[in-house]
Amino acid sequence: MANARDGGLDAGLDFDIQACPSPAYVVDDALLRRNLELLGQVQERSGARILLALKGFAMWDAFPLVRQYLVGTTASGQDEARLGAETFGGEVHCYSPAFTEEELAVVLRYADHLSFNSPGQWRRFRDTVAGAPRRVSYGMRVNPEHSTGAVPLYDPCAAGSRLGTRAVDLAAADLEGLEGLHFHTLCEQNSDALEETLAAFEAKFGHYLACLKWVNFGGGHHITRADYDIERLVRVIRSFRERHPHLTVYLEPGEAIALNTGYLVCSVLDIVDNDGPIAILDTSATAHMPDVLEMPYRPHIIGSGEPGEKAHSYRLGGMTCLAGDVIGDYSFDRPLAIGDRLVFTDMAHYTMVKTTTFNGIRLPSICRIDAQSRELRTVRTFGYVDYMQRLS
Repeated sequence: MANARDGGLDAGLDFDIQACPSPAYVVDDALLRRNLELLGQVQERSGARILLALKGFAMWDAFPLVRQYLVGTTASGQDEARLGAETFGGEVHCYSPAFTEEELAVVLRYADHLSFNSPGQWRRFRDTVAGAPRRVSYGMRVNPEHSTGAVPLYDPCAAGSRLGTRAVDLAAADLEGLEGLHFHTLCEQNSDALEETLAAFEAKFGHYLACLKWVNFGGGHHITRADYDIERLVRVIRSFRERHPHLTVYLEPGEAIALNTGYLVCSVLDIVDNDGPIAILDTSATAHMPDVLEMPYRPHIIGSGEPGEKAHSYRLGGMTCLAGDVIGDYSFDRPLAIGDRLVFTDMAHYTMVKTTTFNGIRLPSICRIDAQSRELRTVRTFGYVDYMQRLS
């Protein structure tokens, strides 16, 4: 049994990490429900409707639990839209920087709301959407041109951004038929960033709101983080709804749903030395947790410390051929041994959805921990066919 937990956490894992395959993503239903209950309270108190962003968390085995609290899903294209409709239900929202005719035809079978990225896409497809087989509410993603994030890679308001339409480019556009506006500017941020952004949005686009039915505040709201200012979020949304009582407000976090609800369990395969000990794991930064390299960041391991903090320090690397497939430097109370299990924390969001089979490395298994019994169930394992069918 492991003896620590992260994410508010560090209180003791109460499931047997030896009972799951290695490597494996493990989602704890009790922690997931805790997040969902909080999000449900935000919905009730603010009057906003919260959607699950599938780009952040698409573990559809857990959707029966998630849909007890949230009203639907938001998708980035045809396959996510179909997944949301078929496995979650409720409302299906969709946005893409650009649609093809073929993809749009599929999206229109499933979407309830669809946001275009530009007036050009709206002009191009207006006749197509007029003949949609079902009632769809159309909107436009806009760019408030107000940056609040610290990482340029994740800033849709950066100069030269392709995401959303600026006010100057919307002024002369024919918006007839559109029912909503959508902005998405945040990334792992608190409600003060939303408050700033909303002020910029209303200053630039407020004159359109009287003729609309809804506004989507996008994602990036870190609502379930311990230091998130929920009272401010509720106040900001309520205030907006008081100013515009005819508008429905949507939020579409992906990360907040699964934040601090899961782990990546892996094993030590070998230990080599090159100016210090290096442990090679049966997982990979580039293939199994790419945000470690993209953000970049250093994920926490239960029972570990900073390099030199504890008695035994190691560099941890993955099993691909990429020289930079390095997760980071860690220290432990005792020496690592081949076969030891390590548990990375906060590995439910933006992990399973971003994995690759680079080098033919198999994807981690997917497991869940029952909220009451604490028994671990393996939902899915992956093998050769999963790798082979990605190719031709």
